[in-house]
Amino acid sequence: MAKVKIHRKSTRIDMTAMCDVAFLLLSFFVMTATAKQPEPKPVDPPASTVLSKLPEEGVAVITIGEKQVFFTIPRSARKGTIERIAKEKGLTFTPSEINAFVGMDGFGVPLNQLKGLLNKTPAQRNIPGLQKGIPYDSINDQLSDWVKQAREAEKAVLDERIASGEQDVVYKDMDVAIKGDAKEDYTTVKRVIDILQKQNKNRFFLVTGLRNEDF
Repeated sequence: MAKVKIHRKSTRIDMTAMCDVAFLLLSFFVMTATAKQPEPKPVDPPASTVLSKLPEEGVAVITIGEKQVFFTIPRSARKGTIERIAKEKGLTFTPSEINAFVGMDGFGVPLNQLKGLLNKTPAQRNIPGLQKGIPYDSINDQLSDWVKQAREAEKAVLDERIASGEQDVVYKDMDVAIKGDAKEDYTTVKRVIDILQKQNKNRFFLVTGLRNEDF
């Protein structure tokens, strides 16, 4: 008896649709991703087992390393902050300098060096050792001025959004996070905490790294 020949069907799969989806997803992530800006003072924070994320907006970060202090203001409050600082200290900034300040993610220079910093390129600003920190001692406490004006600027932004009828806006005081190097001297961190508490800012975040298995 003759055997019946079974025709095998092709197992070829059309991957065109899958490739299209993959490229669409890749394009979406590339276009929506935010590149991390280089920090003027990279620090290695202490490790912790607590896993809690900072709020996504409205958080100012005070970075402490080698007894130097740097300040990062929420983007929404940067323009208002530098305008308030200029008014309080009798300084003048050009529109291009204000725009440079708004685009700058962190800084650490005295006020008399700020204009020089703003007129440098982003790459030049982050040259190691260029920024020596914001003065925070009891005689020349410029950090206190920056924190105070940033809080008022952030409040003004929220007030404006609420007054315009924007939905889901809840007023709250600007959050502050302290990001200190694990080897930083305690007295420096204590001095920064004292500055915050002097402004009745008694609740703040402490930024830590995640503890690993070898801790």
